[in-house]
Amino acid sequence: MSKQIPSYFTAFKNLAMSRTESGVLTLRFHTDDGPATFTGETHTDFPRALYEIGEDRDNRVLVLTGTGDRFMTDIDGASLGDITKPAQWDRTLAEGRRVLQRLVDLEMPVVAAVNGPASVHSEYALLADIVIAADTTVFSDFPHLTFGIVPGDGIQIAWEEALGLNRARYLTFTQGSFTAEQAERWGAVAEVLPLEQVLPRAQQLAEELAAKPRLLTRYLAITLRQRVSRRMAEGLQLGMALEGLTAADLAHQQQ
Repeated sequence: MSKQIPSYFTAFKNLAMSRTESGVLTLRFHTDDGPATFTGETHTDFPRALYEIGEDRDNRVLVLTGTGDRFMTDIDGASLGDITKPAQWDRTLAEGRRVLQRLVDLEMPVVAAVNGPASVHSEYALLADIVIAADTTVFSDFPHLTFGIVPGDGIQIAWEEALGLNRARYLTFTQGSFTAEQAERWGAVAEVLPLEQVLPRAQQLAEELAAKPRLLTRYLAITLRQRVSRRMAEGLQLGMALEGLTAADLAHQQQ
């Protein structure tokens, strides 16, 4: 493995990356090194970062986590641009499709260290091969129904795969939430631990995976994600088109 730090490690303002000698890459969402606020810049940068991560053969396992006491709970809606305009949504759709397709198609195991509440893009964590969550974690989808748009950017697929069809539909229609303990009972989370143990445990599991033969872990990831990869390929384009239609309607609704 090259000891030179890849340039993409420091290329994205809100994504902090570090890698162990064994090839475990930890990507941490943050804003000014504090808890992450999701922005238009993050929306653009994350799919680009995943492309770089996937192309770098020195990466053996990816660990995804947040900063501080939450995975991600805040969003700067204005920074995403005027989503009622087709030209803006065209860009949003392209980035949104790429980020989840690239995540599920990464040719390496992905471990999520969910360090507290995840009410924005919880699908990033729930799509991981192994999900370790803090006992303070509550999963929900704050932005979509709050903004008045359909959750079609892949979260609907991730929740259905992780939680089951009827439970995912109920929680989506009612804008409900679920705890880490519930997610563990439902099979969406592998382990629930105190906050301070979450990232060390995720990194321990990642190191154990990185110690296995490279081709074994690479092709395990590909093999075990075939269904969700296919579902993303089939459902993202339509889901985001319908999300964009409801976004465009915001400009025409009577106040």
